[in-house]
Parts: sequence; C-alpha cells; structure tokens
Amino acid sequence: MFVVRGGVVMVVIIKKKGESKDSLFRKFTRSFIDENIVDDVRKRQFYKKPSLLRKEKEKERLKNRGKRSVYPKFSQRHRP
Repeated sequence: MFVVRGGVVMVVIIKKKGESKDSLFRKFTRSFIDENIVDDVRKRQFYKKPSLLRKEKEKERLKNRGKRSVYPKFSQRHRP
C-alpha cells in the first residue's frame, strides 16, 4: 500500500498473524520497487528548470519516435 500524507511518501505493510519479519521485509521491498519510489526521489532530488524539463521531454520523444512495432497488430479475425 502506498500512502501520501502532507508531502511525505510512505509504504505501508500490514502484518498478518504468523507472518515472519523476513516475509514482511520482502513485501516492503517489493512494494517499494513497484511504486518506483527510488526513481521518484532521484528525479526530485534536485530542482530542474522548466526549460530543461521541456528539452529532456523532447529528447525522449525523439528517441522513442522510431521504436514502432515492425509487425502491425492484427485483429482477432486475421490470426491463424
């Protein structure tokens, strides 16, 4: 579970009866990775000017422009 309160980001794991600390830690780690908290913190660590954000967005768009699927997606009736 992912909770935001007053600008503070929290991952909340609820302990069930008979659950070990190891399994709780695995759940916490998994949810931490799934929510991309590390990436978000790294992204927000330093201020980026809006012009720099626009440039990065444009660069990413140009980079992904040629990554279209080689094979067109067929509908169900065209499949063998």
